[in-house]
Amino acid sequence: MDPTFPVSLSHRLGLYMRLVRLDKPIGILLLVWPTLWALWAASKGGPSLYFVFAFVMGTVLMRSAGCGINDYFDRDVDLHVERTRDRVLTSGLISGREALGVTLALTLLALLLILPMNHLVWALSVVAVFLSVTYPKFKRFFAIPQAYLGIAFGFGIPMAYAAVLETVPLEGWIMLAANIFWAIAYDTEYAMVDRPDDLKLGLRTSAVTFGKWDVAAVGVCYAATLALLGVVGAMLDYGWAYAAGLAGAAAIAVRHLWWIRHRDRAACFRAFLHNTWFGFSVFAGIFVQTTLLG
Repeated sequence: MDPTFPVSLSHRLGLYMRLVRLDKPIGILLLVWPTLWALWAASKGGPSLYFVFAFVMGTVLMRSAGCGINDYFDRDVDLHVERTRDRVLTSGLISGREALGVTLALTLLALLLILPMNHLVWALSVVAVFLSVTYPKFKRFFAIPQAYLGIAFGFGIPMAYAAVLETVPLEGWIMLAANIFWAIAYDTEYAMVDRPDDLKLGLRTSAVTFGKWDVAAVGVCYAATLALLGVVGAMLDYGWAYAAGLAGAAAIAVRHLWWIRHRDRAACFRAFLHNTWFGFSVFAGIFVQTTLLG
């Protein structure tokens, strides 16, 4: 056997990990938190261990698959963007066929996790896969593609409700709407980093669409997120713990608005990364309210 085989395999796996951003877990966290909101809310604080495992692992796999298909469709555009020109597919370190193969394998693994679940979860999983596959193309023509991203990133919410309750009640859809506004907020911060390159390439992003009103738009989206989550809390008769979680998230949102006020690229990226604490604060409120206080 070729003695370089293990080294070559290890190197290849490292490239695949970079393709699916396992070295950059922020995307996973931004998907995991809303899914956990829904899982704890639907189960009244007592989700099964399998559901927790399946939805966390499914989120990791589908986010990774989404990165693979996104880079495949964006490989030519990424070449002209400062932040993305060194991605493994764009720079030619792996082939387009390899990227598609990794994406398909990860998607199939994610689907295996839901086999023990009910038919509604299976049906919703088809929609989730469709959203992940079409987002890279959708963002080429839609003025605010972050809204579509919010649906894709938040689709673990109705799936979690469906897994626990075998239906998706109104509060589940309102929670999804809240996630859409949150995604517009944090991904606009992200898009503000790339805006100079996007303008040169004629690409559509919320940062380009909002223009000089970008910071105000982020603030409005944070406010809408918190308002909708407040409605969910009222519908579920949540008390002080949940309110404290939302108050913490509101304080974090204000901090982000302060960071991005001058539109400095590094500060905008810092605000984007910090959004995991927004999601965690909301989850902490739900967890204490449902699991500890009952």
